[in-house]
Amino acid sequence: MHRRRRTALVLSAVIAAAAPLLTACGNDAHPGAAAVVGDQRITVSQLENRVGEVRDAQRAAVTDEAQYAQTIAETGSLTRDTLHGMVLDQVLNRAAKDAGVTVTRNEVQTFRGELEAQAGGAQALEATWLQQYGVAPERLDANLRVQIEAQKLAARLGTDTSQPAFWAALSEASKKLGVDLNPRYGSWDVETVGRVDAETPWVREVTAAGEQPA
Repeated sequence: MHRRRRTALVLSAVIAAAAPLLTACGNDAHPGAAAVVGDQRITVSQLENRVGEVRDAQRAAVTDEAQYAQTIAETGSLTRDTLHGMVLDQVLNRAAKDAGVTVTRNEVQTFRGELEAQAGGAQALEATWLQQYGVAPERLDANLRVQIEAQKLAARLGTDTSQPAFWAALSEASKKLGVDLNPRYGSWDVETVGRVDAETPWVREVTAAGEQPA
């Protein structure tokens, strides 16, 4: 994934405000896990709950059935994007700890207040984060904490979040943690610090084999 695209995925909120390890099939080594990051398991249930929070918020925000269907269609990759974010948050947290970076609750609240003033209120801010970044209202503070953590880490490294030095720190943290995704969600590339879809050429082969000649 392109550096700038990855930055948008991780730090989209800040940008807007400011301007593989594959296991065996079925992930038998970690049953029930969508991913294992270091000694922390992200269970399939946790992932589904997180996605459900977003879907519930989208349902509440859009009462028209046609608009809701369009919203669902436009966010078809929500599950994989959500898992990507959950893993990347832990990778960033490890990199920040390694660099001695911490974030206080007061910093989060101050940042949120600034964003609410720019957006036109708390509800407007929540609506923006839901629509543009797939963040449910109840996860907004946690997301803002990640944004601050990333900015402080970049500053500690003497760079910014779009530069190679920042992503090199996250890559190193990925290697230390040993990120392991359930194959159904792809794999984790420690060099690009991102989830990648698994290649499944057999799908094409099976489909072709089942086709009948015209």
